[in-house]
Amino acid sequence: MTITTVGIDLVKKGFAVHGVDQNGKAVLIKSRVTRTALPGLIAGLPPCVIGMEACSGAHYWARLFRQYGHEPRLMAAKFVSPYRMAGKSGKNDAADAQAICEAVCRPHMRFVPVKDESQQAMQCLHRTRQGFIEEKTATYNRLRGLISEFGVIAPQSTDALRHMVSAQKDSLPLQVQQCVDDLLEHVARIEANIAEYDRILFRMAKSDHRSQCQQRVKSDPLTATTNGLILIHLVYSGLASAITPAFRFCFSR
Repeated sequence: MTITTVGIDLVKKGFAVHGVDQNGKAVLIKSRVTRTALPGLIAGLPPCVIGMEACSGAHYWARLFRQYGHEPRLMAAKFVSPYRMAGKSGKNDAADAQAICEAVCRPHMRFVPVKDESQQAMQCLHRTRQGFIEEKTATYNRLRGLISEFGVIAPQSTDALRHMVSAQKDSLPLQVQQCVDDLLEHVARIEANIAEYDRILFRMAKSDHRSQCQQRVKSDPLTATTNGLILIHLVYSGLASAITPAFRFCFSR
């Protein structure tokens, strides 16, 4: 019988594949397929619907399977869970693949749009930049906590913190001065990385049609500054990398 629907459980090293025909009968069951063997297996199948959970690497595989003529559909894991078998028999990769195959056939299932490479690349930039910002905040908090142990209570403002540390660093023990210098140097490198990512995202947002702002920013004196323009392009590029255009949904409003 011809395979019409395939469910794939994506894991790090091996995959489980479950395929059914138009009557729902299982005709392809592979509990373990290596990462190198999966493309060849899927390429040899007739065009069919391929269901996967929207987890790490799912968008890459969806783009690859689309090149083979298949129709990949991604689902949130919480929507697949109700179709897993109860008990210990449902706690394995093969059972997960079967549940995915069953869930993707549901008429009212909600799917996750497949992102292209440019969207994911922009998301990588945003997430790395956000990680730098969180690391910068953590480093300042670490510095504030260290100097508080020696009676130096710094305000919340980072500029005021730097000023206070510079003014009172000589009163701290030599070992603490070394720690302060290293933390400030670390923060300086992080801030340089954030500034570089801001410039990259600003250039990408200006060239990406999905990120173009529909209003004239220059007419607003509050946002006509360089920092304001960068902030607006960062927001729009973040939205463009995470949100799928409405025309891709059949019943969008």
